[in-house]
Amino acid sequence: MEKSSTGLEANVAGLLCYVLGWISGLVFVLLEQESKFVRYHAMQSIYIFGTITVVAIVLGWIPVIGTVIAIIIWLIGLVLWIFLMIRAYQGKQPKVLWAGDLAEKWVQKKGD
Repeated sequence: MEKSSTGLEANVAGLLCYVLGWISGLVFVLLEQESKFVRYHAMQSIYIFGTITVVAIVLGWIPVIGTVIAIIIWLIGLVLWIFLMIRAYQGKQPKVLWAGDLAEKWVQKKGD
């Protein structure tokens, strides 16, 4: 796999886009200038884990049922987090529902 402009192998940088959720995604969006692979994973991380964070916080304010739903969302997020890190390290670009499409469009737009 090629190197990214961060000096890391692109698959390692792709994995790191997910390590801290939307925060590490934001870091790589700001740092990465060349690798579409890394930028895709960074944006997908921001979309997915930013959304999960906001939804879980909002639902957490609703007594009992909101908290239960928030916990379920966090558990789904944990499984997704592990899956996406593994796939990025393998050099793959899995599309997760709407987030993958948005990330792909963002990368194509920025590449023009």
